[in-house]
Formats: sequence, structure tokens, C-alpha cells
Amino acid sequence: KNPGRKRGNEARGSRDKTYTPQAKTLETVEISELGRRGDGIATVEGGEKRFVPYTLAGETVEIESAGNRSELKTIKTASPDRTQPFCPHFTICGGCAVQHASPLLYQSWKRGIVETALANKGLSTEIDPLVDAHGQGRRRVTFHAKRERDQIQAGLMKYHSHRILDLDACPVLTSDLAPALEIARAFAAFVPTRSKPLDIQFTATENGLDCNIRGASVEGSELFSEIVELADQHNLARVTFGSGATREVILERQAPTISVGDVKVTLPPASFLQATQDGEEVLASLVLEHLEEATNIADLYCGIGPFALRLAKHAAISAYDNDSTSIAALTNAYNHVQGLKPLTAFERDLSEDPLLPQELNKFDAAIFDPPRAGAPAQAEQLAASTIKTIVGVSCDPASFAKDAATLVEAGFTLQCVTPIDQFKYTAHVELVALFERK
Repeated sequence: KNPGRKRGNEARGSRDKTYTPQAKTLETVEISELGRRGDGIATVEGGEKRFVPYTLAGETVEIESAGNRSELKTIKTASPDRTQPFCPHFTICGGCAVQHASPLLYQSWKRGIVETALANKGLSTEIDPLVDAHGQGRRRVTFHAKRERDQIQAGLMKYHSHRILDLDACPVLTSDLAPALEIARAFAAFVPTRSKPLDIQFTATENGLDCNIRGASVEGSELFSEIVELADQHNLARVTFGSGATREVILERQAPTISVGDVKVTLPPASFLQATQDGEEVLASLVLEHLEEATNIADLYCGIGPFALRLAKHAAISAYDNDSTSIAALTNAYNHVQGLKPLTAFERDLSEDPLLPQELNKFDAAIFDPPRAGAPAQAEQLAASTIKTIVGVSCDPASFAKDAATLVEAGFTLQCVTPIDQFKYTAHVELVALFERK
């Protein structure tokens, strides 16, 4: 069922006989730029590059290298833009990449990720300043937890490692998630010792924390009484086990809901949600601004409806997504609100079955907000349609640039791009873009 795992085992078996560790060397290098993943980049003799985490352009550093990956040993000359990280776990935890840069350098770097992605595809347009959408912090997180005899660890993975960094707190999270580490440890205490780590997704909702647990070697129903006690103690809204079609709702004390504008939406278990409340509101406000004159809109990759439910105040909406639970949540939320324009939601895999031009031509505008891989198939159909206005929303500037190039080649003008920072201190950056054609 999983041929990749078999190949991995064979590789490990052969490595025991033939593999020798790559020799590490000490080097002194000068960092020339901050790369898109947050590593400093140095070029050494022969044109080879070294990627050095936690360094900044202009710094002279001593590193230990194996291949092109390097570990910082000593900063000999520090950049004037270097600042003190606010988290004591920075450089050990694999979560944040850049806490050591001044605010101005950090903002320039994040905006530059978008600028470079567009330039690589021959695209140029007005790029707005980076919008800080961190707000009160991230409202969702996945913690890993593991029990080893009487020792329980819970936290995030260490940098470039599959080992858990045992955390006491994570300062980039909203305060509503403060109990999550304690809850993760409590869940890990229930499972047999030496079982594989649990992956526990926590989402802060208006009715308490929503928890989805993966990796348990027991059925969630076997732990019902323990989970009830834990849920009562920490005001958990819902606890589910597993993923996909096998997901099991163990306990729902109250439906976990969030507000999309002034519409209440009940979250499906382990559903996608923008990382911060401010992030969703900034994205949505830009989408609404760009589409304020549209009256019939296709919302492609709609999720639970963060754009559709807001746009339905002034326009008819046809919304599409491949996730049936998101479509159901969106439809249910719409059905409980009066005074909105018509909104219909359809389950459809737009990567495999994109809307065709004859389906798109009835709309005067469209939004696409695809997963990280982008929307190449749907972008081609949008390009071939008669739609005049398109808003692109993306969490990956590189895949967005490919889709944008498809639209520009078909006659669209990329009017503007706004980069948005809701995964602050990481290499992730969102954006909203407006395309128009005559």
C-alpha cells in the first residue's frame, strides 16, 4: 500500500554497509544575502553556495559545512540589522526561521520573496508594502507529543530533525492556545508507552479548543472517559481521532464555531483555517475591495467560505472546493443567515476537473485561492474564458507566479500584489493580487 516505505527501508539497509558520513569542514565565509527560506547565503571558491541558518547579509561567520548545508559556529562580524530573538527556543525549534533580523530588514526580505518569484516569471507590477497580519497570534497549531515510560514530551520538532522539542510555551500563538501543550501531554499519557508520537491539531474557536488527534495506537472510543474528564477540565469544544474518512468524533461538548464577518460557521474536524484572525480579515478586505463592482462571482477553492460569505452581501456567489465537509459547513452557515445574495456551493476537485470556459463565461469575476501547489489547470481555463476580473490569493509566491504568467500571457494585466504576513518569523508569505483585462 505504501511502496515508498519499502524503498526507504531498503535504502537504510544498504546504507549500513556502504554509507560513510560526509566530511565536515570549518570555513569562514561572508553572507551575501538572506535566502527565501530564511538562510543566509554565501558563495565560496569555485562558485559553490553555502546555506547558513540564522545569519544575515554582510556578516562574516565561521561555519561547519557538509555539502552545501552549514551550521553556524561563530559570528565574527555581525550585521547592524541583527536583533535579539524574543523566543528562548529560537535556533533549536524548527518553527521560526527569522527572529534575528531588524523589523525593516525582515519586512524587506518578506516582500522580496514575492518580488523575486514574480521576476523569475518575467512579471512586474506594483508590489505593496508587507502587511503585518500576525494580530493576537496564530489560532491553530499542530503539536507533537510522545510518551516514553514516565517521560512525556510535547512541542514542535527541532530544527532539521524528527525529534520533539519539549516546550513550555510558544510565543507566536494566540493566548487561547496557551493550554494546548498541557492538553497534548495529557493525551500522550493515555496511550501506550513507546507508541509513535501523536500529532494533535488545536484550533482556537469561539466555543473552546477543537482538537484532532492522529497517530494513536488505540481507538479514541477506548479513551472516552479520560477524554471527557480532560475536555471538561480545559473547556474543549470537540475531540476527534484519525484523518479523512476514518476520522472519529469522540466528543463534542459544543459545536466549535468561528465568525466569518458576521456569519457563524461551524468548523469541520481538522479543517483548513487561515492561521490568524487578522490574516483572514486582511485577505478578505482586499478581495472585497477588488471585487466591489462584481455581481456574479466564482469562488474557486472556497474552503469554508471566508470570501464567499462576505461577498454574498452584494453579489451572487458560486463556490467550489474538493472538500465535502467544507462545502457542507459553508452551505449550512449560509442557510442560517438572511439577507444575503444567492450562494451555491459545489463539491468539485478543481485540480482534476477545473471549471471550463463555457462554465466560467457567465461570471463577471472570479477568485482563486488554491493549495500551495497552485492552480495550473484552473488558471488555463480562466485564461481561456471571457472573465474580465480575477483576484488571486496564494500562500506560495512561486506557484502563484506560474499561474499569474498563464493569465498575463492570455491578455490579463497584473495590476497589483499585496504581500501579507500571518506566518510571522517563518519563510511563508501570503498575497492577494488583482488581474484585469479589457
